Amino acid sequence: MAAKIIKIAIPVVIIAVAVVASMSLTSMRKPPEKKEEQRPAILVNADTIKPQDLVYRIQSQGTVQPKLETSLSSEVNGRIVAVAENFIEGGFFNKGDLLVRVEQADYQTNVKAAEASLANAQSALEEEKARGRVAEEEWRSFTAGKAPELGLRRPQLAGALATVRSAEAELERALRDLARTEIRAPYAGMVKSRDANLGQFISRGTSVGMIYGTDVAEIRLPLTDNDLAFLQVPDFTNDNIEPEVVLTAAVAGRIMQWPAKLVRTEGVLDARSRVIYAVAEVTDPYQRVNQKHAPLRFGRFVQAQILGDATEQVVVIPRHLLLAQQQVLVVDKDNQLQFRAVVLERADEHSAYIRSGFTEGDRLATSAIANPLAGTLVRVAADEAAQLAEKAANPDAAVLTSQVKE
Repeated sequence: MAAKIIKIAIPVVIIAVAVVASMSLTSMRKPPEKKEEQRPAILVNADTIKPQDLVYRIQSQGTVQPKLETSLSSEVNGRIVAVAENFIEGGFFNKGDLLVRVEQADYQTNVKAAEASLANAQSALEEEKARGRVAEEEWRSFTAGKAPELGLRRPQLAGALATVRSAEAELERALRDLARTEIRAPYAGMVKSRDANLGQFISRGTSVGMIYGTDVAEIRLPLTDNDLAFLQVPDFTNDNIEPEVVLTAAVAGRIMQWPAKLVRTEGVLDARSRVIYAVAEVTDPYQRVNQKHAPLRFGRFVQAQILGDATEQVVVIPRHLLLAQQQVLVVDKDNQLQFRAVVLERADEHSAYIRSGFTEGDRLATSAIANPLAGTLVRVAADEAAQLAEKAANPDAAVLTSQVKE
């Protein structure tokens, strides 16, 4: 019996001793040291805010078109007997150059017939004048007083004079028809298309081709009301204003530019797009006279930069940094993020122009920050880079500073 009690008591004693030892060790353990969690400041990029004076440049675009465009038509009937070598698509010509000639034989015959009729009429007129003088002398030799009009053959003289004038008009008509057998260029230009060929019979009103003038090219540039607020455009009140325009286009892989002038507006808002079209002109687009620039061909699409009004002390920022409700994210003088409500003067697709709203010490935050909060402490990359550069330039001073801190 005693042996059985001893077998039961030994495990109980061992368990009790283990529990007491565990409690003793637990009471001797020190509690863990409590430390406050420190979140590192966000590293951001920030630029210094610098107001500047500038001249607004209004952006637009358009297609180069000829100022003069003419459809040449025949004013006579006949067969084409001559076509100029340069009267082909893309051919250039000068003012007064012969482009097409219609057969002239019939019209030369008409001129000769009209000349003969005029000679007969003039002869009859001279004869009637002589008869009038003879009648007047006979009247004075036999009768005193004023001779009657019929006696002096005045009506016959007037009829002969009318016949002469009619013959002169017929001759003028015949000469005009003869001249119209030659279709000449009304201005210097180029051929857009040719509709008539050698040997073809054409009648009055038949189109022989389309030509473009190369002295001046035009570009229609759409402008919004916002654009017009910063641009002086020519109109009936200030037609002497011609803002400068720079046209840009990629030609054969190269960026080319041409100077132009804004000469007028079309005066009516487009009903669909709600824009007004201004017209810029380029002199000698094909460089046929000056040879200073590359040719600016009709039909080319160009970007236009129009010189607008001048402004002072505005801050230019990238458009994507302008937040909703005209706010801008900045880093203040305490290196904390802040939202600034700014006064916006103008904005285009690339930039925003801010008149006011910044405070002293603000720097524009340019980094993309997810869910920024006002008051968030940040580190500016430029500041840290400057500190590292200073340490690299003065390593002894950096070591001394470290020792002092220790």
